[in-house]
Amino acid sequence: MPRVKRGTMTHKRHHRILKLASGYWGGKSRLFKTAKEQVMKSGNYAFRDRRNKKREFRRLWITRINAGCRMNGMPYGRFIEALTKAGINLDRKVLADMAVADAQAFATLVEQAKAQLATA
Repeated sequence: MPRVKRGTMTHKRHHRILKLASGYWGGKSRLFKTAKEQVMKSGNYAFRDRRNKKREFRRLWITRINAGCRMNGMPYGRFIEALTKAGINLDRKVLADMAVADAQAFATLVEQAKAQLATA
């Protein structure tokens, strides 16, 4: 049975890890052991933060909507409640964009929400 040398696969594995670690600072991009540790940790961070990003954006949208609502004399919670009762189905991303980019249209929405609360 022929002898199997494993250098080729080891080199390939090391090269793959070091390529993933390019751009890291210091030994983390040059030394295999530390590069492997950092690539594994970076992968965990990326996995975690792909989920956290969704939470962070929702928080940002809610903050922007709340600021726009309060400028028009209404708190966020009451505004969302009124929109739901009025049957206006706009998600928070769109509402936040309206609050920032088109304050006049957002003010109209707030007025509709106030009217809905007044009738209920």
